[in-house]
Amino acid sequence: MFCYQCEQTAHGTGCTTFGICGKDPNIAAMQDLLTCVAKRLSSVAWPARKLDVASPEADRFVVEALFTTVTNVNFDVERLALLVRRGRALVDEVVALWREAADARGLEIDVPELRELPATTDGLIIRGLELALDPKAAAAGADVVGLRDLVMYGLKGMAAYADHAMILGVTDQGVFDYFVETLAWLAGDPTDIGELTAKALDVGRVNVQVMAMLDQANTGTYGHPVPTPVNIAPVQGKAILVSGHDLKDLYDLLVATEGSGINVYTHGEMLPAHGYPGLKKFDHLVGNYGGAWQDQRKEFVAFPGPILMTTNCIQKPKESYEGRLFTTGLVAWPGIPHIEDGDYSALIEEAHAAPGYEESGEEQTILVGFGHNTVLGLADKVVDAVKAGLVKHFFLIGGCDAKDNARTYYTDLAKAVPDDAVILTLACGKFRFNKLDFGDIGGIPRLLDIGQCNDAYSAVVIAQALAEAFDTDINGLPLSLVLSWYEQKAVCILLSLLHLGVRDIKLGPKLPAFVTPAVLQVLVDNFALAPITTVEADLADCLGQPLVEESPEAPVVELPASRPRA
Repeated sequence: MFCYQCEQTAHGTGCTTFGICGKDPNIAAMQDLLTCVAKRLSSVAWPARKLDVASPEADRFVVEALFTTVTNVNFDVERLALLVRRGRALVDEVVALWREAADARGLEIDVPELRELPATTDGLIIRGLELALDPKAAAAGADVVGLRDLVMYGLKGMAAYADHAMILGVTDQGVFDYFVETLAWLAGDPTDIGELTAKALDVGRVNVQVMAMLDQANTGTYGHPVPTPVNIAPVQGKAILVSGHDLKDLYDLLVATEGSGINVYTHGEMLPAHGYPGLKKFDHLVGNYGGAWQDQRKEFVAFPGPILMTTNCIQKPKESYEGRLFTTGLVAWPGIPHIEDGDYSALIEEAHAAPGYEESGEEQTILVGFGHNTVLGLADKVVDAVKAGLVKHFFLIGGCDAKDNARTYYTDLAKAVPDDAVILTLACGKFRFNKLDFGDIGGIPRLLDIGQCNDAYSAVVIAQALAEAFDTDINGLPLSLVLSWYEQKAVCILLSLLHLGVRDIKLGPKLPAFVTPAVLQVLVDNFALAPITTVEADLADCLGQPLVEESPEAPVVELPASRPRA
């Protein structure tokens, strides 16, 4: 196997014997094969589309296949094999429709040679093993292979966002077309460095649109997030824990458990769900348990009820809780029950059988719900606070968390940010510091939790609105972006920021292994992208001159008080 798509890849170069994420060579082979099938499907679907051949099932498959191969999603060889066979069957269906459309027009078509798949799962694994590619050994060279992978990983991350939006009924045919066209282009093994670099930034362009679609899906379904104190202490009673990202899974579970006497807790990237009116209205959504995804093997052991994993972030379960673990959607682990068609009966039965919490703890809260709608509602007050000199800088400290001692940098940076600066944060990296008391500036909290990594669009909207308010661009704001990355969703967010022309982004804890020194130099030259160094050096580099002259007054902003829990 060879895999270097996540930040924690072995030795900073690539996992070759066993994935740091937990996937073995067989799983890696099946994921490589699934990616290949998605490319093959696209290579026939795209020219067929020019003859008005539409296949909504193929569109959906491409998105789901790419998301399935994102880090920490699917570790089940048999479920991956089913997807591979489904994709290969779709290739034949699209080719048949393509031929029919061509014959009707009296046209000849050039169908690429398509190999039949082995009949057994073992045969599929062998086929997948043939696809593993070490970029150092590739004839095209490491720069070309790295850029192809940069495009592919951007597409994978974008597919995650598109899938979440699709589940809530928000789609765009142009986006489906883009996935298919770009995968077909990659299937042709492009080699031009300039073209590949431009395509990577173009993926960032389309990802802005996809993130906007997801924002529309979430807010249109559950309302705009509002500032909400979230309880992080136990509440007496039976309990279910929901981790991952998918808000619809959480909503469906809340409906299924309403009136059952079972309390529901969020974990990890589900924390921002508490800010949505359509979710917070459920009284039995009682709080958040634990922190970021990488601590689940410790935290799930201690949780006194079943756990539902809704999207990526699953780790190999310990025996002490694997009997209480359930998966749904695209996430899977061998031997773990998978919930289909929204039937939560087995999960609910397990919750009744588990002990739950015997007593409630002393309530503690953290504040969430500062999506773009809320922050833009405060925009005038924020601008006035800047003009008054009360707020002199903004820091976006966000991104993925993971097991890495170097990530204490982000905690130390948040602590070191001056008292006259506001911290915006999103994704699970915030668990490094979101329980700290940063206070407020004239009633504006110094720590504003924008939401999940899926809510990165909010950060873009907020930054653009502030730039407009000060008659400048994003790079003209007293705003510093210090980001952490782990997997492919973070890759496509970075590409989106670069597409928007954002400069001076600091990225860590280490740079992607697939970004070679030559490619990195292009990003440095064009965007001043830089790795994090030390807190002291980076903080000094970030802090510049104030945007406007100070004025003597600034408003006080009132936010909701904590709501006590039963």
